[in-house]
Amino acid sequence: MTKSNDWQLQPGIQMSAETAGEVAKIACALKSLSAYATLMLEQEDDSDELQQMVQSGMEAMNRIFKV
Repeated sequence: MTKSNDWQLQPGIQMSAETAGEVAKIACALKSLSAYATLMLEQEDDSDELQQMVQSGMEAMNRIFKV
């Protein structure tokens, strides 16, 4: 099982350590976007598209990494 910093791959997911490191950077960005989107959702009533985009990214990340 490949591990990149604190990100551990889900069982059955295979990728090089270098690729896992790059994907982990994307995962961190998605987590940051998720936090930002949560704050924006609290302030805006019409943000369904943003919420769906963030949720889609988080689901993709969860398919690759254990969270």
